[in-house]
Amino acid sequence: MSKKILIVDDSMTTLAMESMILQGKYQLCKARDGEEAVARALAEKPDLILLDVVMPKLDGFSACAQLRQHEQTRETPIIMVTTRGEEANLEQGYSAGCTDYVTKPINAAELLSKVRNYLADGTGS
Repeated sequence: MSKKILIVDDSMTTLAMESMILQGKYQLCKARDGEEAVARALAEKPDLILLDVVMPKLDGFSACAQLRQHEQTRETPIIMVTTRGEEANLEQGYSAGCTDYVTKPINAAELLSKVRNYLADGTGS
């Protein structure tokens, strides 16, 4: 059975791009904001989450922190996918519980490499 990835972004363009990169390799489910991300993650139990930072209703940092409070998503790898690659934002993401970062514009090879790494044995190593 293929691994499941939850892609979270309020941009249809980014959702489409990430889907094209990962399509056929993984099961994909999507969410458009932080609140939906938390709900979908708890319902779908993905093996990995790609999470945007700047979104309506609940930003990615807050969504990440909420996901870490639930038993079923506490250990799920979360890769933040954002234009905000400044050190302060990286620190905020890691403090919220993210596992890794990918900056936009998305480099397909980098994204695939990180996804494969975290899904190889479920631990990210």
